[in-house]
Amino acid sequence: MAGYRPLAAVWGLRALWGHHHTAEAEILTEARRGPSNKAKGPMTQGSAFQRAFSGRNNFRNERRPTELDKKILLWTGRFKKEEDIPPLVSTQVLNSAQSQLRIRMCYIMMALTLLGCVAMVISGKQAAKREDTLLKINAEKKAKWRVERQLEQGPAARKTE
Repeated sequence: MAGYRPLAAVWGLRALWGHHHTAEAEILTEARRGPSNKAKGPMTQGSAFQRAFSGRNNFRNERRPTELDKKILLWTGRFKKEEDIPPLVSTQVLNSAQSQLRIRMCYIMMALTLLGCVAMVISGKQAAKREDTLLKINAEKKAKWRVERQLEQGPAARKTE
């Protein structure tokens, strides 16, 4: 019983924070726990609200997986073969499989980013050994363009002179 005292303190704080007990919450609680002997308010035992929430089929949280969903379920290892996937799959299973795939993709992207950074550091060190700087490469490129332009303008400039 000593283990329940902290929970009692939390429930007491919930009442102070404004979480009040409503008739709708009582009906939903009754649906989970079974009927109680408490007097009902405006919503009686046979109310439409209670009948609407009284079956498991009303709360079925399943949907037909698409082709992409099937591939995701296979990639994450939930099912071994596509034939093993049932026609209706719960959304919790699909959401968890999508989350697993999203996490795996993030890990792959992090690894590729790290690999790209290491490759850039290595290529930068090799360029520094060869003394290839951006200024030197740019100056060589502009000199090449000047020579090409002089060759193109050379015959035309000679004719005008």
